[in-house]
Amino acid sequence: MTIPDPYARILATAARHAEIVPEAAEVIRLGENAVMRVRAGAVARIARPGQHAAAAREVALSRWLAEQGVAAVRVLDVDQPTMVGEYAVTWWEELPPHGPGRVADVAHLIRALHALTPPRDLPLGRLDPFVRLDQRIDQATTLTAGDRDWLRGYLADLRDAWNELPDGLGECVVHGDAWVGNIARTTDGATWLMDLERSSIGRPEWDLVSTAIKHTSFGWVSAAEYRHFIGIYGHDVTTGAGFETLRDIRELRMCLYFAQHAPNKPSMCTEADFRLACVRGQYGPRPWPWTPGH
Repeated sequence: MTIPDPYARILATAARHAEIVPEAAEVIRLGENAVMRVRAGAVARIARPGQHAAAAREVALSRWLAEQGVAAVRVLDVDQPTMVGEYAVTWWEELPPHGPGRVADVAHLIRALHALTPPRDLPLGRLDPFVRLDQRIDQATTLTAGDRDWLRGYLADLRDAWNELPDGLGECVVHGDAWVGNIARTTDGATWLMDLERSSIGRPEWDLVSTAIKHTSFGWVSAAEYRHFIGIYGHDVTTGAGFETLRDIRELRMCLYFAQHAPNKPSMCTEADFRLACVRGQYGPRPWPWTPGH
């Protein structure tokens, strides 16, 4: 896929500053971030405007994980991130051909991540499960004003509930968005963590709840797969105090992902409306038949 503007202009400027020569550059994925193959073995990632700090943290974390022997995406050995106006561009080693990971892969990789002693010299920041949710509500213009007002009130309630959570597992380095879509798996079974931008210091339960609700809330993960996940990681987050709060926050994030993008992707409107109805208690008890996806 040809790289559209403004990404083509941003990439050309960033590559010049980083002294990287593009060769037949092409789009890999356009989503929350724009990911492009610059040349064989090299990938560029253009973050949303104003994300310099997050991009710098992701680069530093990738280098630290390499030192710790954790399988995660690796940065190229160039000075980065490269800034082009408000856009932060980071440069990565291209992974071999791969697909999404498996449920068991998530358990293996986050167990290895959580076992690390948090680095003192790396400013990872605190886990914020509510990052950008206010913006997503504002951008969900296919929803009614009443729906958006309800979402703002629900978000405020969840923030209060988060602040009142009882102590759980000891805090550690967390991925922040641990699910099979953020794991790369090659045909030979090798796996890597990807998309490190939400990594921080916080509750490890946050990395467990995404897989848990894919079983309990949506039925995308079978009972056998979930038991295997628990066996590998060694903890079942659904049995801990505060699970309902963690579940509700993650479900809201998944709901608002569709609602945010629905104005520009009409195909997402019906699913966004349905997800909101479920979250509002208008559909019935879980599991809900949401369309599999983020």
